Amino acid sequence: MSTLPAFTHTVTERFLRYVVIDTQSNPASATCPSTEKQKDLGRLLAAELQAMGVADAHLDECGYVYATIAANTNKTVPVICFCSHMDTSPDCTGKNVRPQIVKNYRGGDIVLPADSTQVIRAAEHPALADQIGNDIITTDGTTLLGADNKAGLAAIMDAAHFLIHNREVKHGAIKILFTPDEEIGRGVDKADLKKLGADFAYTVDGETAGNIEDETFSADGATITIEGVSTHPGFAKGKMEHAIKIAAAIVDRLPKDTCSPETTEGNQGFLHPVGISGALERATLGFIVRDFTDEGLKEKELLLESIVKEVMKSYPRSTYRMEIKQQYRNMKQVIDRHPEIVDYAIEAIRRAGLEPVKTSIRGGTDGSRLSFMGLPCPNIFAGEHAFHSRLEWVSRQDMEKAALTIVHLATIWEERA
Repeated sequence: MSTLPAFTHTVTERFLRYVVIDTQSNPASATCPSTEKQKDLGRLLAAELQAMGVADAHLDECGYVYATIAANTNKTVPVICFCSHMDTSPDCTGKNVRPQIVKNYRGGDIVLPADSTQVIRAAEHPALADQIGNDIITTDGTTLLGADNKAGLAAIMDAAHFLIHNREVKHGAIKILFTPDEEIGRGVDKADLKKLGADFAYTVDGETAGNIEDETFSADGATITIEGVSTHPGFAKGKMEHAIKIAAAIVDRLPKDTCSPETTEGNQGFLHPVGISGALERATLGFIVRDFTDEGLKEKELLLESIVKEVMKSYPRSTYRMEIKQQYRNMKQVIDRHPEIVDYAIEAIRRAGLEPVKTSIRGGTDGSRLSFMGLPCPNIFAGEHAFHSRLEWVSRQDMEKAALTIVHLATIWEERA
């Protein structure tokens, strides 16, 4: 096992530069990227990589940053990519982010300075118990922080800086991919994998330090269109069948104590209504369906349709149409064919001084889709917590461990080649 030279981290300084750039994505936009401001960060990242000596670093017209750190070994090593996304969630504003650092955290609650009602409570954030003595970065309480996923960006950039300036640390070719619009499900829509030229990849977008995630939900979207019976409301008795009321009845019949996000955890999936719209004559219901197995997805979709059919019995002259659209599948189906990807990550985490923990994601990542596009891609931690909210936080030490894990991963792939 190789020993690394002393690691002078740049990750916190980078992170603080990145989070003040507003990169919020917009699901209502049809452009790629969905917001032009994401390119502001993309240009900065490409320029920083070029300044390090990465000659091919560039931002393309769709908002993707590509770069290559050349191999410095004579071995034939698989080409590894590290990937993070530049956008922040539409769920909470990312404009005028004002980060603060709580140095040498001693425990207890953290009251955010610009809004005292925003409190990161130790009782509600048990991960804080592992941060005693660390430096915690938060916002002032008026915005999200953007650690999801600017912590990942900063860790990859820190690792790139180290590898470029420590040529004695041997590694194969390393590819870097920074994506837009991950938060709205379009993170790899325009990714050019041929240009990228990687064999395997890792997203750096996970939570607790030491975690590696090799499994995601499988995901479908379901759309139910109700065609009701419209008549003048003054003469509607025995004739009108109101599409909105039919849709509301369907939602009301959903299981109350199971099969929803608010009643499930671990490896349990769910049905989740995400939209309802319409008028008397026609209404539309949108659902997301989540499970870790394709069989579980099918069961939930059959359950949903059985609920619809039961409701429709009370509206004999109305009709419905249910459409299922595949969104993404559990990346474990692909990653399990290449066990070395996870094995090497576990070893890298261990070399970084952490206890590796293999977990599942109750959601999806760019890696879910990349895996099924031919680029197997588990997810490793970046240290972000309470993402998509004004209580978001990350510690300097966890980001540094993420950067160190990336460097160790690069060396392990070279060692095992």
